[in-house]
Amino acid sequence: MRSLEEELEDARRKYRNWGRWGDDDALGALNFIDDAARVRAAALARTGRTFSLAQEYNRDGPQTGAHGRGNPVHTMIESGLDAAADVQGFGHGYGGADDVLFLPLQSGTRWDGLGHVFDSKKAWNGRDCDEAVTGAGDRITGIERQAAAFVGRGVLLDVGRAYGADEELPDGFAITEEHLAGTIAAQGPGSAVGRGDLVLVRTGQLARCRRRAAWGGYANGAAPGLSFGTLDWLHRTEIAAAATDTACFEVRPYEFAEHCHRPLHQVAIPNLGLPLGEMFDLEELAAHCAGDGVYEFLLAAGPLPVTGAVAGPVNPIAVK
Repeated sequence: MRSLEEELEDARRKYRNWGRWGDDDALGALNFIDDAARVRAAALARTGRTFSLAQEYNRDGPQTGAHGRGNPVHTMIESGLDAAADVQGFGHGYGGADDVLFLPLQSGTRWDGLGHVFDSKKAWNGRDCDEAVTGAGDRITGIERQAAAFVGRGVLLDVGRAYGADEELPDGFAITEEHLAGTIAAQGPGSAVGRGDLVLVRTGQLARCRRRAAWGGYANGAAPGLSFGTLDWLHRTEIAAAATDTACFEVRPYEFAEHCHRPLHQVAIPNLGLPLGEMFDLEELAAHCAGDGVYEFLLAAGPLPVTGAVAGPVNPIAVK
């Protein structure tokens, strides 16, 4: 069995996309979605049925505070109580409500941007990490630069339904390229994945947490997810982005004997330039896809354009 460092070095050599779209590129693999692809994707909206793929943002979320990631805190500044007490001072019967949100950008459904992960002190496109992302944020590949790019053909690969007991993969289940291919075969040719697609992988872990009414280790513990070995598939298919219903995208525990932290992220984001999505709520969409046998749709999933941010909260909308 090869060491982690040998696997990382081999993956860097095979899958690195540095310079592919120019020195100042801010989109990475999102460049695979062109205008013609979006026109084709728009035609996939056949019924007008919409699905929000976002988990709700509130203080009851799964975050534990590790690495500074807490759950969102929503506070009312003014409410109907103020209006009822007639203390707002607007006059002529006018009243209103306002609120504020403290939102760690990695706390809920989001895209990991191109400045989120470094490999050997290098960010996407070979930029030095201390120049790529400073205390002022990411000035080149900030998530705001990608806000309009996440629109295209979405494809759901329901691996949980294809391979899991009770339609859920167990924690620690490593999804391989063979599992992805088998899921596509089971779902039918309309699930084939190709250039510019936005791929959503359902494991069923979120459904399990909800059924148990407990987050457990959802944020930081063991989880099903993509194997490090799927990097070849992620690169070869030329997809634009990929997301899962888990908090880490890749399988946990990781697949190496040596200590490591998110090795698939370490290659996919700074080397492939592939945005990764996490904590997507795929349950309602998956049930509908299983019912009508159609696993492709128009997906509009632009992140909140926070200037210089390395991650973007998102309310992805699938239109079938």
